Amino acid sequence: MSDARKPSSSGAAPYDALLLLSFGGPEAPEDVVPFLENVTRGRGIPRERLKEVGRHYFLFGGVSPINEQNRELLAALRKDFAGHGLDLPVYWGNRNWAPYLVDTLREMAADGHRRIAVLATSAYAGYSGCRQYRENLADALAVLAEEGCPALTVDKLRHFYNHPGFVEPMIDATVAALNELPEAVRPGARLAFTTHSIPDAMAETSGAPDDPARGTPGGAYVAQHLEVARLIAAAVAERTGVADRPWELVFQSRSGAPHIPWLEPDICDHLEAQHADGAPAVVMVPIGFVSDHMEVKYDLDTEAVAKAAELGLPVARAATVGADPRFTAAVRELVLERAATERGEGVSRCALGALGPSHDVCAVACCPNPRAARPAAAER
Repeated sequence: MSDARKPSSSGAAPYDALLLLSFGGPEAPEDVVPFLENVTRGRGIPRERLKEVGRHYFLFGGVSPINEQNRELLAALRKDFAGHGLDLPVYWGNRNWAPYLVDTLREMAADGHRRIAVLATSAYAGYSGCRQYRENLADALAVLAEEGCPALTVDKLRHFYNHPGFVEPMIDATVAALNELPEAVRPGARLAFTTHSIPDAMAETSGAPDDPARGTPGGAYVAQHLEVARLIAAAVAERTGVADRPWELVFQSRSGAPHIPWLEPDICDHLEAQHADGAPAVVMVPIGFVSDHMEVKYDLDTEAVAKAAELGLPVARAATVGADPRFTAAVRELVLERAATERGEGVSRCALGALGPSHDVCAVACCPNPRAARPAAAER
C-alpha cells in the first residue's frame, strides 16, 4: 500500500451507480442452447454441437448456479453499501443472458445515472476476463447511442486478484478444505490452484505490452494467478504448520479446438500425475473463479472428483469467495478508491504481494482480441 491517505468519506462522486457485470447462465433447460449461441456467436458452431457442449448444464436441470450467486452478491453489496453510509445504487447485467447488459444500462440511463463504475466478476487480466467485458460495454453503449439515450460514462474497476478481500477468504477456504480430509493425509496433502485454461497465445498477450507501468507487460494472466497461489500457499503453511507443502497452478474448462495449444496441465491430468507421484491427497483451490458456478460445480465437483475416486485419491475442494463480507467490503473500497482518484485525491491502493495494485485504465493494446480488433470501453 502507498503512503497516501485512505479514501475520503465524501462518497462515491463522481460515480452515481455501480454495475455488477457478469457472464450469465441458463436458468431452465430450454435456455441452454440459446445461451450457448450467445456465448459462441460469430463462430459458426452448429446447434447440434452446442447441445453436446451443453450436456453438463442438463445434468443440473439446465440451470447454471451463476445467476443466483450474482443475486446473492448483488444483495450483499447493497447491504454493505447501506451499512457503511454509501448511497450508491447497484445494478446487475450479464454479457450472455438475462438480465442483459444493454437492458441494464438502458434502465440505468432511464433512472438518471450518467457516470457508472463497473465491477466485472473476473479478477484477472486477459482477453476473456477483461477486454471482452469492455468490448461488450462498448457494444451496449453504441446501441443506446443509436436509440438516442443520454451519454453514459463507464469505468471498469481495477483487477482485484490480490486485494485482501479476495485473497483472505480463499486462505480460510483452503484451510477448511484441508480439514475436510482424513486426518492421516492432511499433513501431506498437496494444493492444486485451479483456473480457466485459455489459449497459450492469449496468455502471452495478456497485460499491457505497450505500457509496463500499467501492468505486467504480457503474461499477466499466469503471473497474477501464480502470485495469488503463492500468497495462499504461504498463509496456509503458516496456519497449518506444514512449511513445504507442494502446490501447483493447474487449469480446467478447456473448450477450444484440439490443435490450438492451451494452458496446461488440466486438473484431471494433474490428479493422475499426483497419484502416480505418491501424493496422499489433493485440495483443489479454484482461485480463478469468484463463485461456485458451472465451471466449479461440473469441472471440479463432478469430473475432477470422479477422476480422483477412480484413482483412489482423497480430494477436497475449497469454496470460492462468493458473497463473503470481506469481498463485498473490498468492492466498496475499490469504488471509493477509484472515485477518490477521479476527484484528484491521493488515495491508498490496497494489494497483497509483490505485483502491487493493478492499473485503473487499460491501455488500448491491453489484452488484444485474438480474432479481430473491436472497440472497447474504459481504455486510453
